[in-house]
Amino acid sequence: MSAATVDRLADIAFPLPPCLDLSRAFHEQWPVRLGDTDGAGRLRLDSAARYLQDIGYDHLKVVEEGDRHRGWIVRRTVIDVSAPIEFGDQAHLRRWPQALSNRWCNMRIQVAGENGGLIDAEMFLIHVDIEGGRPARMSDRFMAPMLAATTEHRLRWKAALVEGAAVDAQVWPFPLRVTDVDHYGHVNNAVHWEAVEEALGRFPEQRAMPYRVIVEHVGPVLAGDEVLIRAWRGERGLHIQLEVDGSARTLARVESFAATPS
Repeated sequence: MSAATVDRLADIAFPLPPCLDLSRAFHEQWPVRLGDTDGAGRLRLDSAARYLQDIGYDHLKVVEEGDRHRGWIVRRTVIDVSAPIEFGDQAHLRRWPQALSNRWCNMRIQVAGENGGLIDAEMFLIHVDIEGGRPARMSDRFMAPMLAATTEHRLRWKAALVEGAAVDAQVWPFPLRVTDVDHYGHVNNAVHWEAVEEALGRFPEQRAMPYRVIVEHVGPVLAGDEVLIRAWRGERGLHIQLEVDGSARTLARVESFAATPS
């Protein structure tokens, strides 16, 4: 990787920025069910990703003109697992804006278990016109509370990950299912996190607590695609790619907090 490439990569804050007034964040809660957890009883990453999606759509129900802003594409998700949330726990989710432009935003979500588990997340979300599938401007009324709660209003996209091809990478197929495709015709964001779980199953030492996972989408994965997972250990942790026709569509990295920039 060249120095110029490194200069163009996003420097994601660690820890993720806190909410200035957590009491004003949108709040939901629900139990961690058996189907959300792995063999050790811990909340899986793909389940956490679904939680982030679900609270986002619940949030739209209580904000002005939320019904006019139903189309969103996830560009990047950062999940920091500080302590595992486990089966039977009650998960409290809080969601608030971190930064925005008029077509996209960074949203922060905290998932806290009543028994001490803690996950912090940040999502870069692009608002799209559902019919046209293109980025669309958010309305002034919809943006008003986000503008009032944030200081960065010229948010720009900057990738944090780049495609790679280590010679010692493990490669294996990731078959898609009919149930993986969502309303927009794409393989749902949470399914990409299932691939991360698959990779961690082969590299379990990379899940040592606490750890950060970054997932970025560089192209769509569609029904019928033949998908491969490519994974290898690097200087910054475990690198994972979902590939279709020889090119990466999703990039991911799992790293310990010790390796995360401060």
